[in-house]
Amino acid sequence: MVDMQYCINKLVKILKTPSPTGNTRTVMDVVENEFKELSIDTYRTKKGALIATIKGENDNIHRTLSGHIDTLGAMVKEIKGNGRLKITQIGGYSWNTIEGEYCVVETSDGKEYSGTILTTKASTHVHGGETSKIERNENSIEIRLDEKVKSAEDVSKLGISVGDFVFLDPRTTVTESGFIKSRHLDDKAGVAAILAVAKYFKDNNLTPKYTTHFFISNYEEVGHGASASIPEKTAEFIAIDMAAPGDGQTSDEFSVTICAKDSSGPYDLELKNKLVKIAKQNNINYKIDIYPYYGSDASAALRAGWEFKHGLIGPGVDASHSHERTHKDAIENTIKLAINYLLAE
Repeated sequence: MVDMQYCINKLVKILKTPSPTGNTRTVMDVVENEFKELSIDTYRTKKGALIATIKGENDNIHRTLSGHIDTLGAMVKEIKGNGRLKITQIGGYSWNTIEGEYCVVETSDGKEYSGTILTTKASTHVHGGETSKIERNENSIEIRLDEKVKSAEDVSKLGISVGDFVFLDPRTTVTESGFIKSRHLDDKAGVAAILAVAKYFKDNNLTPKYTTHFFISNYEEVGHGASASIPEKTAEFIAIDMAAPGDGQTSDEFSVTICAKDSSGPYDLELKNKLVKIAKQNNINYKIDIYPYYGSDASAALRAGWEFKHGLIGPGVDASHSHERTHKDAIENTIKLAINYLLAE
């Protein structure tokens, strides 16, 4: 039986550990410690990614499952004369999806300051109709620090400077009905699923058919997460990342989705068909879907010149790159598909 309580507990833990692309060391330590608790060997790549390995019955051919721990975020672009902060995006999202969000600015020496992300015309009583009409973009969005600052000099005295990272409050909530609401389910839900897969093999003293690597990448949101350092014997590479329900999509928040195609093109047909067959044979709730505005660690690896069969599966996450939500059933179905895939030829 899949230990879903373990999975959800670890998911909440990593969701509450900030990790925007470029600043993932702390959360990577958390994930590495989880693998070590399971007595699974790990190592770090030169880019800071984490690879954990379980030896299989066949050590001549390897499989790799990836999940990315890096998330959306921001960085201080400019300290304004009025003591507010202009920011630049890390990852791709609409500016309106972070308006009103609480945040934390981390300085280069580790100090943290709280704030709120607002437009430059946030007060209706001051700006009237302009509050709703103002275009949300890099010039109209700013951080209001929770400090007594009225000038750029005041902010600089706090130790805040251009290039400091900004963490968005994930607002993680697990409901009694099984929903998980949080920022950054993309792709921390996938990483939690990978941890649960690894725990299943250890708890049940199982050996995968082929030596299996769990690749936790840290630059996926900017396009080059798994572009390097994939174990050389990898013959099949599957990214475990979020699926996106919505109009025109088959994905939902309760199933595992097997992706047939995204913006990078079709995924390997033979591997896709294998995953569908495994899902059917094991009564796993699944969907097949296509994403026109999506790329994964698997597609990044192929663009970088790696040669193997590539696939993409994952739990349905509503409102991707916004106020995200999934259900534990979708994560569990993803875990079950990954387990049965690793046990199959």
